[in-house]
Amino acid sequence: MHQLDHFFNDGFGWTCRHCHKELGEEAEKASSRLLNEGEAESKKPALSSSALAKWADAARLHLMCPRCGIQEPVSKA
Repeated sequence: MHQLDHFFNDGFGWTCRHCHKELGEEAEKASSRLLNEGEAESKKPALSSSALAKWADAARLHLMCPRCGIQEPVSKA
């Protein structure tokens, strides 16, 4: 897969570069993700990174950041 301009994949999922940079200082101060994310005890669990991208369409051709709304097409080739 080619390099994307607005997203990167660190093995955990696609992450928005811009939001990751903005949230970087906050993430460094926070405790380990293992301590915060385990079995969800609430009905609405939240991930430690709000910059984790999701698919913008059912065909999975575009990624979208739920935090800032930026979208980028992803090549299937």
